[in-house]
Formats: sequence, C-alpha cells, structure tokens
Amino acid sequence: MSGSDSAPFLSQADDTDDGPAPGTPGLLGSMGNPKSEDPEVLDQEGLQRITGLSSGRSALIVAVLCYINLLNYMDRFTVAGVLPDIEQFFDIGDGSSGLIQTVFISSYMVLAPVFGYLGDRYNRKYLMCGGIAFWSLVTLGSSFIPRESRVPPPPYLIPQRFWLLLLTRGLVGVGEASYSTIAPTLIADLFVADQRSRMLSVFYFAIPVGSGLGYIAGSKVKDVAGDWHWALRVTPGLGVLAVVLLFLVVREPPRGAVERHSDSPPLNPTSWWADLRALARNPSFILSSLGFTAVAFVTGSLALWAPAFLLRSRVVLGETPPCLPGDSCSSSDSLIFGLITCLTGVLGVGLGVEISRRLRRTNPRADPLVCAAGLLGSAPFLFLALACARGSIVATYIFIFIGETLLSMNWAIVADILLYVVIPTRRSTAEAFQIVLSHLLGDAGSPYLIGSISDRLRRDWPPSFLSEFRALQFSLMLCAFVGALGGAAFLGTAIFIESDRRQAQLHVQGLLPETGPTDDRIVVPQRGRSTRVPVSSVLI
Repeated sequence: MSGSDSAPFLSQADDTDDGPAPGTPGLLGSMGNPKSEDPEVLDQEGLQRITGLSSGRSALIVAVLCYINLLNYMDRFTVAGVLPDIEQFFDIGDGSSGLIQTVFISSYMVLAPVFGYLGDRYNRKYLMCGGIAFWSLVTLGSSFIPRESRVPPPPYLIPQRFWLLLLTRGLVGVGEASYSTIAPTLIADLFVADQRSRMLSVFYFAIPVGSGLGYIAGSKVKDVAGDWHWALRVTPGLGVLAVVLLFLVVREPPRGAVERHSDSPPLNPTSWWADLRALARNPSFILSSLGFTAVAFVTGSLALWAPAFLLRSRVVLGETPPCLPGDSCSSSDSLIFGLITCLTGVLGVGLGVEISRRLRRTNPRADPLVCAAGLLGSAPFLFLALACARGSIVATYIFIFIGETLLSMNWAIVADILLYVVIPTRRSTAEAFQIVLSHLLGDAGSPYLIGSISDRLRRDWPPSFLSEFRALQFSLMLCAFVGALGGAAFLGTAIFIESDRRQAQLHVQGLLPETGPTDDRIVVPQRGRSTRVPVSSVLI
C-alpha cells in the first residue's frame, strides 16, 4: 500500500490480485458491498485468536496504559499546583510563569511527529519504555534547581536559574511525546467498535483524574515538606514502576488485524510523505483536530491559571491574605480545583461516550455533534465563572464545574474519531500531527498568551491586588471565544464523517487499494491477465 487515501475508479479491475473478491468472509457487508452495513464485530474468541491475547490480558494492558496516562497528566499539572510558589521563588511575573507550560508543550509538540513516525514502523512497547525512563530522570533533575544568586536580575530579564527549570521542563516533553502518540494505537489494535470506545473512555479518564491529582499532590506535598521542589519528586518514582509494568505486561498486537479479521497478510506502512498527503486530504481528521485545538487552548489556559486566578479572587474578596515575597502561598484553591477537575473529567468523559454511543444508533454523525455540543455549551459557563469571581467564589466554582464537565465530553470521542477515519498504518502519525496542531495553536501558546495579556493590562493600571485580579480575569475571557470556534469546527466535521469513515474501512478490508502519487495507471486485460499500463499509452 502506498500513496493517498483515494484512487481512480479505473485503477481497480474485476480479476486482479489487488484486493479480495466480493463476498469474501469478514469483509464489509454480506457481499463486500461498500454501501452495506459495518462489518460484523468480532467476539472475544475472535479477538483472542487474532491478537494472541486473552481478554483479561488485553484489559490489563489497557490498565497499564491508563496508569501511565494518569501519571503523564499528573506530572504536567503538579507545576500548576505550586505555581505561586515558583513565581515567588524565582521572582518572575505572569508572562514568565506562562513560559513553563509553553516550553514543555512546544518540545512535546516538536517531538510528537518523530515518535509518530517511529510508532507506525517499530515496536511501540520499547519506544514507550525508553521515553518514560528518560522523562522520569529529567523530571527528578528539575526538582534540584536552586534559588537565584544574591543579586536579582533586571525585571526585563528572565533569571538564569529559571532558565534551567524551563530547559528541564522542555526535556520532559521527550518522554511524553513517546507515549501519547503511541498508546491509543495499541488500544485500537486490541479492540473494535463499542469495546474500543469503552476502553478509550477508560484510558481518557486518566487525563482529568491525573490533572486533578497533579494539583492535589503538588499543593499537599509542598505543604508537608515546606518546599515546592518536593512536589516534583513524586512522579519520577512512579515512572520507574510504569517502565517495569510496560516491560512485563504489554505485548505488541498486530496492526489493524482486529479490523481486517485476520493478522495475515500484515498491513504495510506507506511512505511518510504519502501519510501526510493522505491526512491533509482527510477533512474529518483536519476539522476534528482543529476542534480539539480549541479544547487544548481552553484546558491549557485553565490548567495553569485557574488556581492563581481563584487565589487572587479570594484576596480581593478578603477571604485570603495576599501572597507576599518570601512567604509560602497558602491557599486551598489548588486542592479544590484539583478535585473539581477529577470529578468533572470522570463525569464528562463518561457522559460524552455514553451519549455518543446511544445517539450513534440513529445518527452516524453523533460523535462530532456531541463534541460540538460540549464545546459550545461550555463557553458561556466558563464566561460566567470569570464574571462572577469578584462577587461569589461559590458561584465561580459551580460554573467552573459545569463548564469543565461539558469540556471533558470531547476527550475520548475525538480519539475514537481519529482511529476510525485513519487507516491503522498511519494512526501514530495522525496522533502525532493532531498533537502538533492542537498544541501549536492551543496550549503551547495559550498559557503564555494569557499571562502576557495580563501583564500588558496591569501596566496601564495602578499597582494593586485588584489590578492583578482584573487583568487575569479579562485575559482568561478569551477562552470562551476560542471554545465557541472549536464547536464550529466539530460541526464541520459532522459533514464529512460518514464518507471518511467508510473510505478508511474500505482500505482496511482491501476493497480500495492505494496507488502511489506518481502511479498514473489503469488496469487493462492482456493475454488473459490484468496488467497495469500508463494512462498515456491508452489515450494514444
């Protein structure tokens, strides 16, 4: 297989070796008709025969991947849980604080295509083992960065020791890129249909739960130890356990076998450029990735800035003393926001998958429509959360809870969309470029952008705690607008989702073979056999 996801009609013949004949068992419909219903779903015995793994072993593999995904997001948001302390420690402003997340996401984004390419061609288990081991080592190293020298730098310069923190957070992206681009494709090669959707929902439960645990672990470990550095030493030890579990439990399943109902012959990867061309011509992949970019923008901004915003709100309301230089910032907001993130994530992911599964019976466009409803519904509640913060912190938490629940409905569904509109041999590449797009235009720059807007607004106002609160409040309102744009992208996805899904199924079943980008040929009979000849020779 090589080339793009579409081939000229005349490139297929009635009697060639390019694909199985109509009516072959296990193909689409009873007679291989591409307009018939989806292929029959394999039962547990069929899955075990093809993958070589029992249902219990497959579930255990998903559990290990879920644990690592939880650890992945827990590490990301541990820093957000102690962000006020880091600002005090290095004497930096909102713009520099936003760089912590931006540098990490940028590294993660740049390396994702590399691991996507490797994940489509080499053993995924060993790639993940190496990446997670490196990530654990670098994360541990970032916890030993000392305080700045005696003479503080000018306010327009970033402290030198803070640069070390930025460097180590950037290197953490190496390990996370090796995992995030590969793990969903393993689940796709172990399960199909509703089973895959359920397992993906379990896998993506780890995102909000891990994020919430990051806030909780960061703030609580810092309180117990009296030093924010100890908060960064929790996940490296758990990372070592993750590498051991990966090595002992996870096995590499054959790519795409559960969808073809056979592990022979194996699907062959196409060239990297052919993969990129095919993905660029897949409107469902492009539009759903743009919608997910809006999700990443909003969640990235809230992840870093929500605890700091809530702390400033309490200061303005007189409920909490301000965080002064040299003092540890004492606030329960990181803990509360972490718990809300855990609860809304579990509720939102489960709700999204279940609603989509039920609507899919009557509407094949249910997945992107549910995603659109989640984003469009979350936007006004997030705006109300920001608008009410100066009047009532309780109302703010209620609106955040509703908004994050609706936002979380997207996680598992977006992953499922990618897996069924992209063929198995380019799924890691698709995961990688969805990560690049969503982070490049989403959470790679959104924390820094929000912080920079906040700093710019504060320059025009007299210095006060109220000015700090209002500046961050106005800058975060950008999230509601971006969320509405993401909802529109998912509505666009609904237009193309049926045709793109059908085309991917035809490729997997061998009913729509690919041709190379320069293979401008048709099939004509010659001496009793079908032979490919250039189009020009026929036209002449």
